[in-house]
Amino acid sequence: MLHVCFEPSKEEHVSENTKDFQYVTYAWDDAVAAKLDAVERLVYRSNLLGSDQRITNTGGGNTSSKLMQSDPLTGEQVEVLWVKGSGGDLRTSKRENFASLYLDKLISLQAHYNRAEVRGPKTPIEDEMVGLYSHTTFNLNPRASSIDTPLHAFVPAKHVDHMHPNAVIAIAAAKNSERLTREIYGDDVIWTPWQRPGFDLGLKLQEICRAHPNAKGVILGGHGLINWADDDKACYELTLSLIERAARYIEAHDKGEQTFGGQKYQSLDEAQRHAVFAAVLPWLRGQVSQSRRFVGTIQDDPTILRFVNSYDAPRLAELGTSCPDHFLRTKIKPLYVDWNPQSEDIDQLKQKLSAGLEQYRKDYAAYYEQHKHPDSPAMRDPNPTVILIPGLGMIAWGKDKSESRVTAEFYNCAVEVMRGAEAIDEYTALPLQEAFDIEYWLLEEAKLRRMPPEKELARQIIAVVGGGSGIGREVALRLAKEGAHIVCVDRDLASAQATAQQIVDTYGFGIGVAGSGISNCGPAIGLQADVTQRESIRRMLDELTLAYGGLDAVAVTAGIFVPPDTTGHIRDEQWALTFAINVTGHYLVADETAKLWKEQGLPVNLVLTTSANAVVPKKGSLAYDTSKAAANHLVRELAIELAPLVRVNGVAPATVVQGSAMFPRERVIASLAKYNIPYSEDESSESLTQKLAQFYADRTLLKRPITPADQAEAFFLLFTNRLRQTTGQIIAVDGGLHEAFLR
Repeated sequence: MLHVCFEPSKEEHVSENTKDFQYVTYAWDDAVAAKLDAVERLVYRSNLLGSDQRITNTGGGNTSSKLMQSDPLTGEQVEVLWVKGSGGDLRTSKRENFASLYLDKLISLQAHYNRAEVRGPKTPIEDEMVGLYSHTTFNLNPRASSIDTPLHAFVPAKHVDHMHPNAVIAIAAAKNSERLTREIYGDDVIWTPWQRPGFDLGLKLQEICRAHPNAKGVILGGHGLINWADDDKACYELTLSLIERAARYIEAHDKGEQTFGGQKYQSLDEAQRHAVFAAVLPWLRGQVSQSRRFVGTIQDDPTILRFVNSYDAPRLAELGTSCPDHFLRTKIKPLYVDWNPQSEDIDQLKQKLSAGLEQYRKDYAAYYEQHKHPDSPAMRDPNPTVILIPGLGMIAWGKDKSESRVTAEFYNCAVEVMRGAEAIDEYTALPLQEAFDIEYWLLEEAKLRRMPPEKELARQIIAVVGGGSGIGREVALRLAKEGAHIVCVDRDLASAQATAQQIVDTYGFGIGVAGSGISNCGPAIGLQADVTQRESIRRMLDELTLAYGGLDAVAVTAGIFVPPDTTGHIRDEQWALTFAINVTGHYLVADETAKLWKEQGLPVNLVLTTSANAVVPKKGSLAYDTSKAAANHLVRELAIELAPLVRVNGVAPATVVQGSAMFPRERVIASLAKYNIPYSEDESSESLTQKLAQFYADRTLLKRPITPADQAEAFFLLFTNRLRQTTGQIIAVDGGLHEAFLR
């Protein structure tokens, strides 16, 4: 039989006036909450809590409500625990992200646990219990329960919040955490030492509730905060109140300019930082991506710069993080590089990074060997996911942009935890064995194995030059569908950004609240560049490097066709423009990108757009056809010049009319007239385009109109490993033009 921890009266309120919160944001709206059912109110409360980084980190913490509901089998009223499920994020959670479990069945699992001869933290029975939670599922809810479920089930209050607030973790990670908890909270909050989350910790909380019936919450040593109430709004307000009390205590002891021991180095100005990042990141990405490619996020805001520039940064960085959520992303510790931004140059930075990476890998392998168990999973990638550099800031790595933003966010949180702990006491990290047992927990490994396989172009960063319209736009959309990060580049910035936004709208921005400037981006960005201007291309490459850390492939679809006058000629400057875009522009993109690729040192791809016209001469398109013939040969020359690092191929479309930016209405009409195809001036552009597309299709063997999507499929194929032994080739996507057979 469980005993309620406290019985709040209807008049009970939190101690702080909700209007006076300084370190959390009070956002509860009675008018909104009144329109929601009980489960929706839980979702509402969760979203509010998750939206404030000072309350909990992305994906961290969980919430629950115990609700009376009708049993779908018996029709009787039963008590159901609704709790955030495994893998969810409070800020973005919806109803389907919550598990629902019969509370009485959950509690009855205690008898099964207690029958085990060996029980307690890290025992086989504790992990076995997780597999039993599904047997308590209410109403066939498919959402898997998290390992924190017992923490909510065995605290008998109706509503429970478990958060990871920086201010409270600072107390939980302080050397004298127990004393500080008592000093700040009195009897309201009880301290308990670090213990890995699970069934046994739930039982510990149950005992705390029995021993301290008036307690409102518990500080979990090295971990976070859990608190409760019998009213959902009161629980929300209590959560904010407890965090506010911790934050106020820390701020009252803030060390000001002596935070982290004071500043040892000065930050470079923003332009200098960006220049160094742009110069170093491709090389650094190559160094950390030898096993699997990583996507980067940079953070160079004043808060992280204060930390990396400080005297104490090396000591604190070496200690590692405390909260399990943090180091599951950031690894046991970051790589701190003791580079002097005032007296050392980029070459010296690379030397120190190289030495630091080598030592980090050795340290990680030693950490694994020292703490592994007979059944531990194999050692994971030994490269750091967080790199700290004085004067510059932080570089975080992840399998995709979303994960690297989360990694950056979590180390931002860790820095705040260290600031708070050092302000009031001394920061301590988890013992290495405890950290290892979280990082290599078999349940965590099982969760990783349940994740869907990565898409074919996952971890790839691909620039589509000409991605604002036509074939380029279709290529961008096709590659994004396969998991690539897309940099849409166009002379028209608005069109490039529109394509990028469509990708973000389709696949989501991702999670993780971090990244400075352009590095705070999603799976696609839009950039401006003029392919006829080398400096413009260089700026674009620098920007995408700041956004993602490197580049894996480039598709150049930018091109121009200048319709001839009535005599079949174009002006000299139009001839020059045709070659400047269709040939020289492709070369300039390749030449500038090759410098980045040489630094990065990873196998990459370049695909240029040529044309069937390159091998099929015809009247009326002299400049275009000869420029495309040159582009064909450019593919072959670049394949030789850039081998073996770069595979270079071309895609040769033919008469892509529908959806192509190369066929505006006036060109369509000119072509219809040229081929004596009947049309009317008042016909819609769509009708005219269809007529011309069908005419061109009828000249091919396959008799089907050719679309930008058909071209995009060829680009996709060339960017995959399916044709990894193909370079210097032109793939025709022309419906079967027998005149162009001989390439």
